[in-house]
Amino acid sequence: MTVRVCIAGVTGWAGSAVARGVLSSGEFELVGAVARTAAGGRLGARLEGVESDLVVAGRVGKALERATDVLIDYTHPSAVKGHILTALQRGVAVVVGTSGLDSHDFEEIEGVARDAGVGVVAAGNFSVTAALLKHFSGIAARHVPHWEILDMAGAGKPDAPSGTARELAEYLGEIAQNELEVPIADTLGARDARGASIGSAQVHALRLPGYVLAVESIFGLPGERLTIRHDAGASAEPYVGGTLLAAKAVLETVGLIRGLDTLLFSSPAA
Repeated sequence: MTVRVCIAGVTGWAGSAVARGVLSSGEFELVGAVARTAAGGRLGARLEGVESDLVVAGRVGKALERATDVLIDYTHPSAVKGHILTALQRGVAVVVGTSGLDSHDFEEIEGVARDAGVGVVAAGNFSVTAALLKHFSGIAARHVPHWEILDMAGAGKPDAPSGTARELAEYLGEIAQNELEVPIADTLGARDARGASIGSAQVHALRLPGYVLAVESIFGLPGERLTIRHDAGASAEPYVGGTLLAAKAVLETVGLIRGLDTLLFSSPAA
């Protein structure tokens, strides 16, 4: 069965790459496209090399008036939660590639998704190497009780930490308890210099020109240190395969799955 997909953020950096992946795949049909800046125009006129007469909508609700199986969201932290809830209320499954949501948001989304009887797959990063960073870091946290996370992104990224770093920090906090030699409350000087406490980890966010996205988990023991790092390049292509994998898996899910690693390294039950 062909999966009917709507992409929110279709003209953006990641959304446009995913749109090309959907259009070139025989497993998917692009039935909806959302981009406020391109609303009312033909998708083929906005994406170079794409032949599509699909009319771009300005709102997710409008795009979902057409029968849709999965909404894929690559938009903005300020808009993504509203898009997810709109889709769930219509019985449409959601794949979330947009960052900016926290654990409280995901708790609410989980409840709404279960009530609606549909699935949500959300990942801070849909690339395979980012999933491996999270997976290997989880293994390390079982054996090394001291870690911190560095989150590096371009100067214009509005949210901090990135979805990749937040998801990693919260995940490691579920695996084991990070041990701090000096509690953050006992820090002398500028306490904020120790970063944000997320999932028992200290997360340090850099926002500078020259970065796309890089995340490091750093583990330490007396006399030794382990660093696991993911670096993203300028292309959005690494996110396409994972996003489309999630778009198929979400149809067999009820409730929320967080992380591409969950799909790659385990068999979640619906």
